Amino acid sequence: MNEINFPDDINSKSLNELTELADEIIKNLENEKDLEKSAKEYQKLLNLNKLIEKKFQESNKAISKKTNFQIREIKKKNEK
Repeated sequence: MNEINFPDDINSKSLNELTELADEIIKNLENEKDLEKSAKEYQKLLNLNKLIEKKFQESNKAISKKTNFQIREIKKKNEK
């Protein structure tokens, strides 16, 4: 399977920006008549989905870590 190259700044984009890019690709796929071009765009969408999933998991971990820290701090204050 060919690796689809994204711009270098793709990793610095937010989840919202990546989702908008995925939506744009989906709209293009819905209007595309050329099957070969559609296959390339679909592969690009799959790779973008993997990147979105990875970023989502990273964000989820960060939120969980921050929340757990805040809960511990609240418990410490309540114990005093």
